[in-house]
Parts: sequence; C-alpha cells; structure tokens
Amino acid sequence: MLKKIVIANRGEIALRILRACRELGIRTVAVHSQADREQKHVRLADESVCIGPASSGESYLNIPAVLSAAEVSDADAIHPGYGFLSENADFAEQVERSGFVFIGPRPDTIRLMGDKISAISAMREAGVPCVPGSDGPLDRDPDKAIEAARKIGYPLLIKATAGGGGRGMRVVRSQDSLLESIDLTRSEAKAAFGEDTVYLEKYLENPRHIEFQVLADMHGNAVHLGERDCSMQRRHQKVIEEAPAPGLDADARRTMGARCVEACREIGYRGAGTFEFLYENGEFHFIEMNTRVQVEHPITEIITGIDIVKTQLLIAAGEALPFVQDEVRIRGHAVECRVNAEHPQNFRPSPGRISLFHAPGGPGIRIDSHIYTGYVVPPYYDSMIGKLIAFGDTRQSAIARLLTALDEIVIEGIDTNIALHKRLCCDPGFLEGGTNIHYLERNLERMTQGLRQAGRS
Repeated sequence: MLKKIVIANRGEIALRILRACRELGIRTVAVHSQADREQKHVRLADESVCIGPASSGESYLNIPAVLSAAEVSDADAIHPGYGFLSENADFAEQVERSGFVFIGPRPDTIRLMGDKISAISAMREAGVPCVPGSDGPLDRDPDKAIEAARKIGYPLLIKATAGGGGRGMRVVRSQDSLLESIDLTRSEAKAAFGEDTVYLEKYLENPRHIEFQVLADMHGNAVHLGERDCSMQRRHQKVIEEAPAPGLDADARRTMGARCVEACREIGYRGAGTFEFLYENGEFHFIEMNTRVQVEHPITEIITGIDIVKTQLLIAAGEALPFVQDEVRIRGHAVECRVNAEHPQNFRPSPGRISLFHAPGGPGIRIDSHIYTGYVVPPYYDSMIGKLIAFGDTRQSAIARLLTALDEIVIEGIDTNIALHKRLCCDPGFLEGGTNIHYLERNLERMTQGLRQAGRS
C-alpha cells in the first residue's frame, strides 16, 4: 500500500481524497496556494506545503512546485483529483520520471484520449460508436473543408482537438458561415489551449449526455459501474447529474458498458475513467473520455456501493480490482446538484466570507463540500463550493429528498445557485426525465423569471 500521497488539488475533491487516504491508513500532504491556507483539507492533512501565490498558474498548475512538494515531504505518490493537472500527460510523465506514482492512467493513455481525434480513432477501432465527422483534423485548404462538411451534412459542429469545458466548439448550420466559423474556432482554441487544430462533427439536435464510469487495474481487469445522465447543462457545464439514466433499458446499459470495458482493455487503461456519449434516437455516439475521477462520481458510488476514490488508490498501489463485473449491482437512484458561489439569475461569481453554513441531513443525503462558517470563498478559482447528493429507492424519492435537503441547507454571506436547483427539482421536464442537453439553456429564462418573482414575494 502507498504510504504518503500528495493531494495536488483543492476544495471538495481534495477533502474527498484525504478521507479515502485516512480510511486506508495513508498519510497525506496538502499542497495549496497562499489563498487556500484555510482550506479544510489543509487543516486536516498530516502535512501541508504552500506551492505559490493565488494564481493557479503559479501554484496548482506549477509542475515543478508540485514535484518539489512531493520530494521535500518524502511522498511516494501524487493524486491530481480533477481539473488543474489531472489530464496533463506531461505532468503524469514527469511524476513517474521523478520516481513517484501517478494516481491515474499512464501518460501515453492520457495523451491518446486527450486528443479528440486520436481518441475517436481509438474508439472506432475498439468498436465504440462515434459521431459521424471529418475523420481527422481539417487542413488549411478551404475547398477540402467545404467538401468534408458536405459529406457530413449540416448542421455540424466545429471542435478544437484540445477543447474542453464547453470551449472550442461552434455550431454551423450552412456553408455560408463555415469558413469564417472555422477561423474563429481556430483563433479561440489557440488562445485558450495553445493549439488551433480543429475537426468537424455532425451536430445532433436533441441528444442526451450519458456517460459510463469504468475502473481498470494493471492486471488486465476492467469493469463498468453503470451510467449517469448529465444532460442538465448550462453552456456545456453540468448542473444536475443522476444515476442511473432515466428511461435507459438494461440491454442498452449492458451493451454499451461491455463496449466501454473492452475499449479499456484495448487501450491498456489504468484507474478510473469515464466514457462520454451523446444519446439520440436510441443510439450512442462517443464524444470523449475523461481520464480522471469525475465531479459527479458520488452518485455512482451511492447506487453501486463502490468507493471509486479508494479503488483508485488500490489500483495505483498495484492491487487487482477487488470485484468482477457480475458483482457490480445497481440499486435505487441518486441525484447530484452542484452548489456554486454565484448569483442564481445572472450566474455572476460571488466570492466572499460565508457567515453561516448549515449542512442538510436525513435519510439518503450526502454533501461533499469543503466550506464552513467563516470560510472565505476566493475569487481565483472555479465557483463550485460543494455537491449535494440524494439517494432513494426510486427516482421520485431521490428528487423529493434532494428538494428537502435544498430547503434545509443554509449558506449565508454569499450568493449561491440553490434557488435555481429548487426550481429545477419542481420543473415538469426534469421530473419527467430524459431531457436533452439543450433543455435547461432553452428554459432558463422562464426559470429565472420565476426566481425573480420568488425573490419579490
């Protein structure tokens, strides 16, 4: 077993990793920026090392600083969490070259799946269905781009190979705007990711976002833990996730789960990962793989009873998966909402001091959060301050418990999006289940009007 781990992240995921380490008797080293000295996991870790100023580029994204912290603390492994350096193949490579264990996939796997074109090619070879597209990057010849778009058919999506988080994408509905849109997407991708390679993909009008959680060890064993529905999105950012996906039959789950497992074996995957699909008219279309633990992993943990983060640590220590596919059982339903420090109507970030925090409770309620009364939410990082998760024997029970928990939770001193989540839990489309990825965006104005009226009453 690993003896000491550097947690190269912040916030709720850093605290989540620390708790898993405690359970396994692993000592922890919390690396933090100057702005995060009062983070809960920093206080609870066995050791802490300040790795730079508030700017993430000078701290959490500073590879030499993270490696130095591992060296001075005599750690033997580094867990990157999600975001920051978690899917940086160069970082994973330097971690292993420096003699530490990287708690995640091999660097070449991260590199393969981090480039969307090579990822799609690998998935096609593994028999995983993909969205029709240009089958490679677009070159600078405008005539070839026009011909590729004609073969795919409009509407289509221009995507940056290095894109992520909803950036580096543009919908094109006719040839009139194709070339200009390609140039704009290239420029935006270069500015955001340092890489301007783009490709074309068929734009699906009303798909759902369904993803499959996988775990794979170093001994050729791999399993899937079922699927999650993450279709409630705003600007391609997930707002509410649930598991299992409503309306997906057992045969579809079994078939796609098996294909994801086989793909893991084909690419020699190691650790936790997620295959993301667009699902429309009963068909799955692979879009990307996240080679890390997901924000929404708790809902899968709850319905399967499997601790994903603890299993990551066991895999990194060289152990075989402690269960096989036939032993994975899915029970009940879980729903998660992301609690953000932001205004519920205009989504403007709301950093500042939390004057009062009261966590909800009751049957089936879990909250993953690093905040506490007196904690100051810094303005330098992502606005998510916690995840509220509810479990029930049925989907209706889980949603009812989530709404009760949203009524109970108290966060004062800053704005949060809790009011929006309350509206969503009562929204007819969400209650019915199976909404597409555009549903929330299209209905947000109606919902925000309801929030304004509630605020005036």
